[in-house]
Amino acid sequence: MYYIWQHRLYSCPEMKTTDGRSFEIIDSGRPNPDSGPDFFNAKIRIGEHVWAGNVEIHLRSSDWLKHRHQNDKAYDSVILHVVGEADCDIFRTDGEAIPQWEMPCSARFRDEYVRFVDGKDPLPCASSLAGLPPLFLSDWKSALSIERLEQKSQRILDWVDQYRGNWEEVCYLTLSRTLGFGANSDAFERLARSLPLHFLQKHADSLFQTEAFLFGQAGLLLPGACPGDEYYGRLCDEYAFLKNKFSLTPVNGDSWKFFRLRPANFPHRRIALLARMIHGGFSLFSRICEQTREKEFRSLFQTYPGGYWEHHYTFGRESTTLPGTLSRAAVDVLFINTVAPLLYSYALRTGNERYADRAMRLLEQLRPEENRIIRCFRQNGIGAANALDSQALLQLHTAYCERRKCLYCRIGYRIFSRPELR
Repeated sequence: MYYIWQHRLYSCPEMKTTDGRSFEIIDSGRPNPDSGPDFFNAKIRIGEHVWAGNVEIHLRSSDWLKHRHQNDKAYDSVILHVVGEADCDIFRTDGEAIPQWEMPCSARFRDEYVRFVDGKDPLPCASSLAGLPPLFLSDWKSALSIERLEQKSQRILDWVDQYRGNWEEVCYLTLSRTLGFGANSDAFERLARSLPLHFLQKHADSLFQTEAFLFGQAGLLLPGACPGDEYYGRLCDEYAFLKNKFSLTPVNGDSWKFFRLRPANFPHRRIALLARMIHGGFSLFSRICEQTREKEFRSLFQTYPGGYWEHHYTFGRESTTLPGTLSRAAVDVLFINTVAPLLYSYALRTGNERYADRAMRLLEQLRPEENRIIRCFRQNGIGAANALDSQALLQLHTAYCERRKCLYCRIGYRIFSRPELR
């Protein structure tokens, strides 16, 4: 009923109050997220008079009495009581009667609503997707992609405030989280938070010390754990010195996940890569802001761990088949989750739209992501031409489909607006 009123989806040839007066809804008002009547600032013509005020919605008129609104002055501003069944008259605190309307709600609409919101189908609108106009889908995907960028940007801007405008520190934190590639994102974030960038910058001229810092703080250096591995032993000794110097407390090493990960995605390789990117001084954010083309952005991540990591996935075990630099798909993930959100966040904070345009253009140049969610939409008639589109579909799934917020999705609204459901 709330949804039908808000979007004016009722179908009633002649609108009359329960006492027989004709009326017209000029403005249904705005939803009230706080306590008080359901909609405020509504405007309704009853007879010859136009009333401005609030609207309350109940299944039955008697719910007004159950909720004790008759004794609450906050409800004296109600100009219309919308109900499914008018089983009694209602009054303001001064005894004045409040007009009521029995709003029609078709059984078919109710059944469709229940199927969408309470059903178990992961994509209840699947049968309707293929018939949607391309322009409609394009507009919705554009809005969703911006919604997703703004959602990611909000976390970054919160970090910017937390770190007092230090964008390089925030870039280091964002990059670290992205290098977790989902499975270890939280662990990487804890690592970066526990080891401030300015500590690392003090020893950034030494790759060995940078690795000792990161691996030790990650809880992956346990003295005696890899007997016979000279490099591991040296890292343990160096971290013991750095830990004491900076009064550090390492994160729990058991928080790192290895199950179902390819060796190239083991946290050791990603931490070694992060160390290589910090070696020599970390200024990634300023370099990101200077680039304009995809090829230039890619050059920022053509980094190879090298040294000990030319022959190791983890400590103690050598391997002869190790990858070189990050794959193109892995760099795309860094673009999607680090570069574009940082550029967009910087645009929001500085008001310089050039950086927002650059973020959007970069995502448009990338290939779409490939996962079960993208495949599901593609199989049901909604494809993704690039990463901007695939980000939109991921936002649609996580923010609307998973949460069963079909009523607030443009696709759901279009379906519920069909004349046959009224």
